[in-house]
Amino acid sequence: MNAAQFLENSSVSDEVWKLHPDYVAMLLVVEGIQGGESDERSEELLLEAETSAAELLAAMPIEEVPEVQLWREKFLSFGVKPRVAKSSSEALLKRCASGMPRVNLLTDLYNAVSVINMVPIGGEDFDAYVGPARLVIADGSENFDTRENGETVNESPEPGEVIWRDDSGVTCRRWNWRQCVRTRLTEETTNAFFIFDGVGVDAQARVESAVAQLTEKLSEWWPGVVITSKELSKS
Repeated sequence: MNAAQFLENSSVSDEVWKLHPDYVAMLLVVEGIQGGESDERSEELLLEAETSAAELLAAMPIEEVPEVQLWREKFLSFGVKPRVAKSSSEALLKRCASGMPRVNLLTDLYNAVSVINMVPIGGEDFDAYVGPARLVIADGSENFDTRENGETVNESPEPGEVIWRDDSGVTCRRWNWRQCVRTRLTEETTNAFFIFDGVGVDAQARVESAVAQLTEKLSEWWPGVVITSKELSKS
């Protein structure tokens, strides 16, 4: 399946739209990347994100950040309290004080863009996908491969969770909480897939800002990449 077909067949279920009508989803497939280890480019962007986070949290505690509040409400809607799991953007924001993780070039890039724009972003290896991406309500039977005590194990989401999945199983649990092992970005990734999750009245503007920044950096760091995008909408 090529990028255009993949995006055309990716979707958000009617169930999710009904429960979360303020949701905004933008998908990007980026082809022709030469991944690698973290370097001075990603370090500069991560430092910018850490500075942005420090300024934000100097003005208000993390629980009062509007985007944090919105995602906590979304997680509570399917029974997940903040002490159990947080949106990916809140988790990254919380880590900024002690330093964001340095993982690899691609992961560092989208993590930094996520914090700067306060938009959860999922970054995955496009070539590892089996069929299109779908945001659905879990029935609890789906497979999800994750790491536990250094080993890869399979577990299932709780019924009612909002999950991203493909034909093979769950690619991300609890909307944007934790991604699976199978589709993770590595230093060898050449084709990447990014998901931008937005909620709230200004979600469209924040998602568009994050997409623009990520697109700019991808094109700057890897001239010649092919970027295909699609905003998902109600059917």
